[in-house]
Amino acid sequence: MIAHLRGTLLFKSPNAVVLECAGVGYELAVSVATFTDLGAEGSEAKLHVHTHVREDAFSLFGFSELQEKRLFEKLLTISGIGPKLAITVLSGISAERLVGAIRGGDHATLTKIPGIGKKTAERVVLELKDKLDDMQGYTPAGEVVPSLGAVADDVLSALVNLGYLRPTAQKAVETAAKDASIAGEFEKLFRAAMSAVR
Repeated sequence: MIAHLRGTLLFKSPNAVVLECAGVGYELAVSVATFTDLGAEGSEAKLHVHTHVREDAFSLFGFSELQEKRLFEKLLTISGIGPKLAITVLSGISAERLVGAIRGGDHATLTKIPGIGKKTAERVVLELKDKLDDMQGYTPAGEVVPSLGAVADDVLSALVNLGYLRPTAQKAVETAAKDASIAGEFEKLFRAAMSAVR
């Protein structure tokens, strides 16, 4: 089971990339969001990976954000949604809007996504509406997260990338940023926020 890859980006297109790791080139299907997050060809890239094995295929799906991978895997639990449709869904709508649409039972938004009809949209809402509590890294639709300042925002982003839920990480950064002497220094603020988050 391949769960994570880091290497040189040999090729990228809006739906697939080739990542060279220790001399081996791995082809991964990606969403448009992940494609946008990746650097130029020749740069280093890191991807969270979902390995999909069938009798006739061994496919890899890459995600720049762990939350996007988790949302992809939740979509796979729904009857009628395979990995190709799930990656199409994540390309057709941002993960934040998708979570908001599912939580809000917004079938109209879901049916605008290529490959999602009325019945599939209803199934997605019915089966996932109560299973997104761990997707708190995404702000529910209409809710605006106040900016803490550039350095604090970078620290918040780093904590979320480490796997902390956004509300928990934000609270820790806000607590740490109360100390004005470290508020403008990334490393000091990051360490203080790490201490506060535990």
